[in-house]
Amino acid sequence: MKRWLPRILLILVVILLLALVGGYLYMLPVFKVATGYTAKVICSNHHLTGQSIETAVAELPDNPLVPFLRVEQAEDGLSATLWGWAARQKAIYRPGLGCTLLAGKGPFETRSPHVPPPAPIDPNQPWPRGEAVNIQPIPQLEAVLDDAFAEPDPAHPRRRTRAIIVVKDGQIIAERYAAGYDKDTPFLGWSMTKSVTHALLGILVGEGRLDIHQPAPVPEWASPDDPRHAITTDQLMRMSSGLAFNEDYDDLRTGVTQMLYNTSDMAAYAASMPLAAPPDTVWNYSSGTANILSRIIRHVIGGDIQTYWAFPRQALFDRLGMTSAVLEPDASGTFVGSSYMYATARDWARFGLLYLQDGVWDGQRILPEGWVDYARTPTPPSQGQYGALWWLNRGSGEHKEWEGVPEDAYAAEGHDGQYVVVIPSRGMVIVRLGVSRGGAWDQAAFLRAVLEAVP
Repeated sequence: MKRWLPRILLILVVILLLALVGGYLYMLPVFKVATGYTAKVICSNHHLTGQSIETAVAELPDNPLVPFLRVEQAEDGLSATLWGWAARQKAIYRPGLGCTLLAGKGPFETRSPHVPPPAPIDPNQPWPRGEAVNIQPIPQLEAVLDDAFAEPDPAHPRRRTRAIIVVKDGQIIAERYAAGYDKDTPFLGWSMTKSVTHALLGILVGEGRLDIHQPAPVPEWASPDDPRHAITTDQLMRMSSGLAFNEDYDDLRTGVTQMLYNTSDMAAYAASMPLAAPPDTVWNYSSGTANILSRIIRHVIGGDIQTYWAFPRQALFDRLGMTSAVLEPDASGTFVGSSYMYATARDWARFGLLYLQDGVWDGQRILPEGWVDYARTPTPPSQGQYGALWWLNRGSGEHKEWEGVPEDAYAAEGHDGQYVVVIPSRGMVIVRLGVSRGGAWDQAAFLRAVLEAVP
């Protein structure tokens, strides 16, 4: 027996090692999401907003892996690992493009942009042309803001409102920021970026360069024999393409989390999904289709990638005076049109004002006639909840976005409580930005209170 004991122990050690290696490989996609999210978000928040690494780490979502995350700053960005060695993910920072996560197998597009800096706007001109704001406080509205920034449990903050702007008839009538933030702080819009993608597509449509009712120009579906070949750009914008896509952020192995944090080409990942239903028969909210749309913009523009990278600023941001706006690309160089745009609260309000004004800015039409109406026309399978890359308030019952708010309200909405709400019947744009999780923010109650306070 003694002679066999070393062999038995060796076999047990080998089995244990194989089990550990197998378990690690099985969990690696989950680990990569944790480190990828950490590297990307902290890199962007640090370089674009000036947030300290410590504060950014403290605001990571609750997750059992968070205590084991390690962050390392580098000259060109930031890396994150588990336990200091596992599942390393790196995000690089480039001025003008923000941070890009070098996830997946590549190839990686790491060139720096040759885009001129945004043209400055006159700080003495009244907003929105300039930055001068003259607010005559409305006591009832100020009380609403007091409540919006208050924490029910200060020892455990969960509401974390960072900025609110209320625009009425083209002027800012209320503006407030949390401590450490101000009018010059860019905020991550998360899925509000989808609505910006809608504007960029509209500009191409207005120029006659894109027909949204023709089959979408997606290389993976080029063959007429492919069942996805007939999917139109319109159906992608309406989230009624029929493509399979899992938008569940609790599922770290498939769908949206793997796309955002463990692949180099997000549009290609989304375009590889099979058809789950005939187009226009079901509504399935999908960040994947938004990134396919972003790559369609890239293909329509064509030419050198620098031309594509310059397009949002030249075609949209500079024309609105959105000097802070930064769209971030994935590792393939395509803008993450589903999720990654930063802008100040005032610039997010400018974007909402463009839609309130039917796509016209300072007397010039930027979005084609009818494009805003198209955005807020309900997609039938959505039960009145969704138009084209904008959320609507036209549903009823469980499909009603905000009970007690005018039916014509529509919004760009993002993760963690980001909102740009446009209410044409009241001539209003309402911006709310924060880091709210677990149901800590009640947008419907907030909107009702604002509307009641504003004459």
